Amino acid sequence: MKIRQLQYVLETYRNGNRITAAAEMLHTSQPGMSRQIQLLEAELGFEVFNRQRNRIVSVTEPGREVVAIAQRMLADAERLRRLGDAFSQSSGGTLAVATTHTHARYVLPDVITRFSKLHPQVRLELRQESPMGVREMVDAGGADIGIGTDSGKRFSDLVVLPCFNLGRSLVAPTGHPVLRLKKLTLEAVARYPLITHGHSGNGAVLGEFRKAGIEPHVVFGALDADVSKTYVKLGMGIAIVTTLAFSSRDDKGLRARDASHLFPSSTTGLAVRAHSYLRNFTYDFIQLIAPHLTEQVVRDAVAAGTA
Repeated sequence: MKIRQLQYVLETYRNGNRITAAAEMLHTSQPGMSRQIQLLEAELGFEVFNRQRNRIVSVTEPGREVVAIAQRMLADAERLRRLGDAFSQSSGGTLAVATTHTHARYVLPDVITRFSKLHPQVRLELRQESPMGVREMVDAGGADIGIGTDSGKRFSDLVVLPCFNLGRSLVAPTGHPVLRLKKLTLEAVARYPLITHGHSGNGAVLGEFRKAGIEPHVVFGALDADVSKTYVKLGMGIAIVTTLAFSSRDDKGLRARDASHLFPSSTTGLAVRAHSYLRNFTYDFIQLIAPHLTEQVVRDAVAAGTA
């Protein structure tokens, strides 16, 4: 049994059981991957994947256990590599951070600027993903930490610590009637074409309308606030965005109005693998984001495997 074989199994599973796509991700050949997976199955004595006409179609029941074990083993191998890096590089190294567009654009610039001054010898790698992608990347060992809102899925090997809350605001063109209303209500918002944004934000915003029995006219569902604001400027509608994504200085021609009483805030969380080893500079980065997450708080949570 080889680590490489487990990597092939895991990557095939992550790519929807499409071995060709997995081979492209790993920059290797599909026949070679197929052969190695078959050798692993022969050694295990059972099939990891169900096949039809030599094409992988699904994971077998025992194959699911293999995938779970492969995830843990490969994550542990990555931790060993990072541990080796920690002792071979006394002050330098790499910090891989998975995060969403909103956090990369509006939260992290100041954090990264201060961190780079503290640790100029550390190479910072920023990997932008959806909220789900952030958690998946950390869980798979592709990033040291993840910064993002709740993805709606629980990962047994992840520790998620709350950092801060993100409120929501309504954004409209300057002079729009909704900005002049004395009281902002869901009914009032629903009178105008609506642009939502964000993977988790769309659900939270539309969920409040559903609870009230209101059907808003959603004309556009953007993945990030910048795109939402672009189409608000074009006059396509009004938008609900996270409050920190609006700047009266930068967003000329637009105005914002607090909508935190209408829509729930979302919590930004720090995701890190349970029982993992974190370099000292990682704790500095975390505390720049959330001062209450001290090194001891994070160490205790990671060691316990729970927030």
